[in-house]
Amino acid sequence: MATEIERKFLLVSDAWRALISRSESFRQGYLSSSKRASVRVRIADDTATLNIKGMTLGVQRPEYEYEIPLHDATELLDQLCERPLIEKTRHFVEFGGKLWEIDEFHGDNAGLIVAEVELDAPDDVIPMPAWAGADVSHLERYYNVRLTQYPYSQWSAEERG
Repeated sequence: MATEIERKFLLVSDAWRALISRSESFRQGYLSSSKRASVRVRIADDTATLNIKGMTLGVQRPEYEYEIPLHDATELLDQLCERPLIEKTRHFVEFGGKLWEIDEFHGDNAGLIVAEVELDAPDDVIPMPAWAGADVSHLERYYNVRLTQYPYSQWSAEERG
Protein backbone atom coordinates (compact mmCIF):
# COMPACT_ATOMS: atom_id res chain seq x y z
CA MET A 1 0.00 0.00 0.00
CA ALA A 2 1.28 3.46 -0.90
CA THR A 3 1.49 5.82 2.07
CA GLU A 4 1.83 9.57 2.34
CA ILE A 5 3.52 10.87 5.47
CA GLU A 6 3.52 14.65 5.69
CA ARG A 7 3.13 17.52 8.10
CA LYS A 8 1.43 20.85 7.37
CA PHE A 9 2.42 24.20 8.83
CA LEU A 10 1.18 27.75 8.70
CA LEU A 11 3.74 30.40 7.80
CA VAL A 12 4.82 33.27 10.01
CA SER A 13 6.78 35.28 7.42
CA ASP A 14 7.53 35.55 3.71
CA ALA A 15 11.23 34.71 4.17
CA TRP A 16 10.66 31.39 2.33
CA ARG A 17 10.02 33.29 -0.91
CA ALA A 18 13.75 34.03 -1.33
CA LEU A 19 14.41 30.25 -1.28
CA ILE A 20 11.96 29.16 -4.03
CA SER A 21 13.64 26.84 -6.53
CA ARG A 22 10.59 26.48 -8.80
CA SER A 23 6.82 26.90 -8.83
CA GLU A 24 3.87 25.10 -10.48
CA SER A 25 0.27 26.15 -11.06
CA PHE A 26 -2.32 23.65 -9.86
CA ARG A 27 -5.98 23.31 -10.69
CA GLN A 28 -7.69 20.45 -8.91
CA GLY A 29 -11.09 19.16 -7.97
CA TYR A 30 -12.75 16.30 -6.16
CA LEU A 31 -14.93 13.72 -7.87
CA SER A 32 -15.83 12.14 -4.56
CA SER A 33 -15.13 12.45 -0.87
CA SER A 34 -16.42 10.22 1.86
CA LYS A 35 -15.43 9.30 5.40
CA ARG A 36 -13.05 6.71 3.94
CA ALA A 37 -11.38 8.33 0.91
CA SER A 38 -11.28 11.20 -1.56
CA VAL A 39 -10.81 10.99 -5.33
CA ARG A 40 -9.06 14.01 -6.82
CA VAL A 41 -8.25 15.17 -10.35
CA ARG A 42 -5.28 17.54 -10.66
CA ILE A 43 -3.62 19.42 -13.46
CA ALA A 44 -0.14 20.63 -12.51
CA ASP A 45 1.13 22.81 -15.35
CA ASP A 46 0.69 20.30 -18.23
CA THR A 47 0.56 17.00 -16.31
CA ALA A 48 -2.72 15.45 -15.12
CA THR A 49 -3.23 12.91 -12.36
CA LEU A 50 -5.99 11.01 -10.62
CA ASN A 51 -5.37 10.64 -6.89
CA ILE A 52 -7.08 8.47 -4.28
CA LYS A 53 -6.30 9.35 -0.68
CA GLY A 54 -7.49 7.92 2.62
CA MET A 55 -9.33 10.35 4.89
CA THR A 56 -7.43 9.50 8.06
CA LEU A 57 -6.61 12.62 10.07
CA GLY A 58 -2.96 13.12 10.91
CA VAL A 59 0.39 12.82 9.22
CA GLN A 60 0.08 9.34 7.66
CA ARG A 61 -2.54 8.31 5.08
CA PRO A 62 -2.85 5.79 2.25
CA GLU A 63 -2.41 7.46 -1.15
CA TYR A 64 -2.40 6.30 -4.78
CA GLU A 65 -1.72 8.49 -7.81
CA TYR A 66 -1.97 7.77 -11.53
CA GLU A 67 -1.20 9.92 -14.55
CA ILE A 68 -4.19 10.45 -16.87
CA PRO A 69 -4.60 12.23 -20.23
CA LEU A 70 -4.69 16.03 -19.89
CA HIS A 71 -7.85 16.27 -22.02
CA ASP A 72 -9.67 13.82 -19.70
CA ALA A 73 -8.59 15.76 -16.61
CA THR A 74 -9.83 19.03 -18.10
CA GLU A 75 -13.23 17.50 -18.86
CA LEU A 76 -13.48 15.96 -15.38
CA LEU A 77 -12.61 19.28 -13.73
CA ASP A 78 -15.03 21.23 -15.89
CA GLN A 79 -17.96 18.81 -15.78
CA LEU A 80 -17.85 16.46 -12.78
CA CYS A 81 -15.81 17.89 -9.89
CA GLU A 82 -17.32 19.53 -6.82
CA ARG A 83 -17.14 23.32 -6.62
CA PRO A 84 -15.22 25.39 -5.86
CA LEU A 85 -12.15 23.97 -7.55
CA ILE A 86 -8.85 24.34 -5.76
CA GLU A 87 -6.54 26.78 -7.52
CA LYS A 88 -3.06 27.29 -6.13
CA THR A 89 0.57 27.88 -6.88
CA ARG A 90 2.93 25.35 -5.33
CA HIS A 91 6.37 26.71 -4.53
CA PHE A 92 9.25 24.31 -3.89
CA VAL A 93 11.79 25.21 -1.18
CA GLU A 94 14.76 23.16 0.05
CA PHE A 95 15.44 23.46 3.77
CA GLY A 96 17.27 21.19 6.21
CA GLY A 97 17.67 18.40 3.67
CA LYS A 98 13.92 18.29 2.97
CA LEU A 99 11.79 19.57 0.11
CA TRP A 100 9.09 21.87 1.44
CA GLU A 101 6.02 22.42 -0.75
CA ILE A 102 4.36 25.75 -0.05
CA ASP A 103 0.83 26.10 -1.40
CA GLU A 104 -0.38 29.63 -2.07
CA PHE A 105 -4.11 29.40 -2.70
CA HIS A 106 -6.17 31.51 -5.11
CA GLY A 107 -9.88 31.91 -5.88
CA ASP A 108 -12.21 31.08 -2.96
CA ASN A 109 -9.18 30.16 -0.84
CA ALA A 110 -7.08 33.26 -1.59
CA GLY A 111 -5.04 34.39 1.40
CA LEU A 112 -4.31 30.89 2.68
CA ILE A 113 -0.69 29.73 2.49
CA VAL A 114 0.31 26.33 3.90
CA ALA A 115 3.70 24.59 3.91
CA GLU A 116 3.92 20.80 3.66
CA VAL A 117 6.93 18.58 4.17
CA GLU A 118 6.98 14.85 3.41
CA LEU A 119 8.58 12.57 5.96
CA ASP A 120 10.11 9.10 5.90
CA ALA A 121 8.36 8.14 9.15
CA PRO A 122 5.58 9.73 11.23
CA ASP A 123 7.99 10.47 14.10
CA ASP A 124 10.77 12.03 11.98
CA VAL A 125 12.41 15.01 13.61
CA ILE A 126 13.06 17.74 11.06
CA PRO A 127 14.87 21.06 11.32
CA MET A 128 12.25 23.79 11.44
CA PRO A 129 12.76 26.93 9.38
CA ALA A 130 12.10 30.26 11.09
CA TRP A 131 9.28 30.95 8.61
CA ALA A 132 7.29 27.83 9.66
CA GLY A 133 4.68 28.40 12.36
CA ALA A 134 1.92 26.28 13.87
CA ASP A 135 1.61 22.61 12.91
CA VAL A 136 -1.90 22.16 11.47
CA SER A 137 -1.48 18.55 10.32
CA HIS A 138 -4.33 17.36 12.51
CA LEU A 139 -6.78 20.14 11.59
CA GLU A 140 -9.14 18.85 8.92
CA ARG A 141 -10.11 22.31 7.65
CA TYR A 142 -6.62 22.66 6.11
CA TYR A 143 -7.05 19.56 3.91
CA ASN A 144 -7.62 20.49 0.28
CA VAL A 145 -10.72 18.30 0.07
CA ARG A 146 -12.26 20.29 2.95
CA LEU A 147 -11.39 23.60 1.27
CA THR A 148 -13.88 22.71 -1.47
CA GLN A 149 -16.61 22.30 1.16
CA TYR A 150 -15.60 25.14 3.46
CA PRO A 151 -13.34 27.61 1.60
CA TYR A 152 -10.94 29.91 3.42
CA SER A 153 -13.02 32.92 2.33
CA GLN A 154 -15.78 31.67 4.68
CA TRP A 155 -13.57 31.09 7.74
CA SER A 156 -14.02 33.25 10.82
CA ALA A 157 -11.17 35.42 12.12
CA GLU A 158 -10.66 32.86 14.90
CA GLU A 159 -10.32 29.98 12.41
CA ARG A 160 -7.79 31.96 10.39
CA GLY A 161 -5.69 32.27 13.55
